[in-house]
Amino acid sequence: MIISRAPVRISLGGGGTDLESYYSKHGGFLIATAIDKYIFISANKRFYDSIRLSYSQTEIVNNISEIKHAIFREALNFINLQNGGGIELVSIADIPANCGLGSSSSFTVALLNALHAYNREYVSQQQLAEEACVIEIEKLGQTIGKQDQYISALGGITAMTFQKDGKVIVKPVKMKDDAIDELERNILLYYTGIERSASDILKEQNEKSKKDEPAVIETLHQIKKIGYETQKAFETGNLEKFGELLDVHWNTKKQLSKNISSPFIDSCYETAKKNGALGGKIMGAGGGGFFMFYAPENHDILTRAMKEKGLKPMKFRFDFEGAKILFNTKK
Repeated sequence: MIISRAPVRISLGGGGTDLESYYSKHGGFLIATAIDKYIFISANKRFYDSIRLSYSQTEIVNNISEIKHAIFREALNFINLQNGGGIELVSIADIPANCGLGSSSSFTVALLNALHAYNREYVSQQQLAEEACVIEIEKLGQTIGKQDQYISALGGITAMTFQKDGKVIVKPVKMKDDAIDELERNILLYYTGIERSASDILKEQNEKSKKDEPAVIETLHQIKKIGYETQKAFETGNLEKFGELLDVHWNTKKQLSKNISSPFIDSCYETAKKNGALGGKIMGAGGGGFFMFYAPENHDILTRAMKEKGLKPMKFRFDFEGAKILFNTKK
């Protein structure tokens, strides 16, 4: 039995510049952090020669090609299992799907880590991130960026530079311990209850970026600049500045697509600002999922106001470990 886990993430500044259609021409930059909400994958040798998968559904098949779940199928094709016989893979998540926290990529990272451990192979966290990008972006053709795979594999509060050739340079953000504690304490997450597909929203941005539409490119330039300013705010301990940057980021991000926000989301945002939030934004591509706010005080008042809007608070801590194997009895 092997149990693997990988964290999900919250994007703190620069999100959206990790799409190839943008970074291949202009280079991308963003800051994200992993949090202690996880995707777990267990892998076990099956007595029968068949493959059994358990997620929101259950599949029992004789060949990889018969698997309906695309990421399970491509990961098993990608990792050549060396032990013969069947395998059983089970997925458990701390959060719902399509919630803007990068859970799909965390699933891919955790799955790859479990399969490598099943093969008795050691792979670095960097390799896990790269392989997850290959599966999701190259093999499955998903319109997503690269931040989710890297932050899930590596963890921490991390700055990512996306070079034009596709290489990702990853560096921990240099913050003092008390600034990390303050940041963790004052970021609040609330679930809207709205599920949506990130790739559907990103397709619009991606197509416009490919065509070099001036408004979209200029908006992404501004968002990348906000990413650099966020890094400076973190490294100097000016966290109120970060809250203000979130407000700028959200209003800038909404220019990318009419589907990023909605009257209900706008109403929640204005209510949050009236009740102590300096700024915030919908996580991921937008349209639903989790709202993140930065509020230096009056957390109870903000939470009460969000609950009245029907939003569910979620407590969290930062994760600095990234993807890891929790349990392994493979001999």
